[in-house]
Amino acid sequence: MDKIFLKACRAEQTDHTPIWLNRQAGRYMPEYHAVKGNTPSLDFFKNPDLAAKAALDAQRILGVDAAILFADLLPMLEPMGLELDYVVGKGPIFSNPIRNDKDVQRLINSSAEEATPYISKTIKNILGDLPMDIALIGFSGAPYTLASYAIEGRGSSNYLNVKKLMYEGESIWNLLLAKLTDQLISYLNLQIKAGVHAIQIFDTWVGSLSVYDFRRFVLPHTKRLLDGVKGKVPIIYFGTGNSHLLVDIMSTEPDVLALDWRQPLFDTWTRLNCQSVQGNLDPLVLCADRQTISNQVDIILDAVAGRPGHIFNLGHGIIPETPVDNVKYLVDYVQEQSSRIGS
Repeated sequence: MDKIFLKACRAEQTDHTPIWLNRQAGRYMPEYHAVKGNTPSLDFFKNPDLAAKAALDAQRILGVDAAILFADLLPMLEPMGLELDYVVGKGPIFSNPIRNDKDVQRLINSSAEEATPYISKTIKNILGDLPMDIALIGFSGAPYTLASYAIEGRGSSNYLNVKKLMYEGESIWNLLLAKLTDQLISYLNLQIKAGVHAIQIFDTWVGSLSVYDFRRFVLPHTKRLLDGVKGKVPIIYFGTGNSHLLVDIMSTEPDVLALDWRQPLFDTWTRLNCQSVQGNLDPLVLCADRQTISNQVDIILDAVAGRPGHIFNLGHGIIPETPVDNVKYLVDYVQEQSSRIGS
């Protein structure tokens, strides 16, 4: 059965605009807490039964047109030698962040089958219960975003340590991103081999770079990552605050360009001549009333006017304060309203 999500990735006509949501399985949903219980986050991500249930519950409850692998960007760095923990109230923290050439040299590359075997099992479990018409999306971080976490050791507001290493030690920077890219290629190909139907690459911190720095320090590695998985399944590239980088990002030839909420979706789609686009409702709209949600959705759908190749999503992830019923309303409204526009 051809999946509506995949048809949109190929810019083919669909009966309605397919929709899925970043962080559609998460803390805003009571069923998520029921599954997770007191399981530590890192153990939760590595448990194929619990992770699969979280992904499947979200798809079933919301009625979205795609499920996404329930995982996180960072655990794949742990087998490389980084000590990761998820601290309540602080988020992910690496206790041994990368700060110099010795730290980069000690990073270990190994096959994803050896480093992250639980990922294949999670995918198998999801596919075993996923409806045939629903796509499964795999994902990873992009080299720059993963390097930023690994160097800072946690979230950052100014990327001081990242840019210090990048500017002062270009050769060691390139070695770091080369190692990360090698591991990412193996990691994404493992997901593809296990059966995901598409891949999304998250580059959530890339907007912190200037155009010059992106071209010099990051673009070659990002392109090599996409080249390493290209042609197997559709590739979605997603960054935030990166409007100044979109022309260069398109040179990596993603199948789908995902836009954050700051971008005028249709105008950007036309200007860059993308095959397909994804986005791009401000996630905070979901905390407003339903009339506001429908009004904001209409702005996007009316601009697109049924043009094939649009996948509806948020311009970032669902926040924990979001009412579940509003998310359900969004999904129903997009599917119903877009079917009327396209008919």
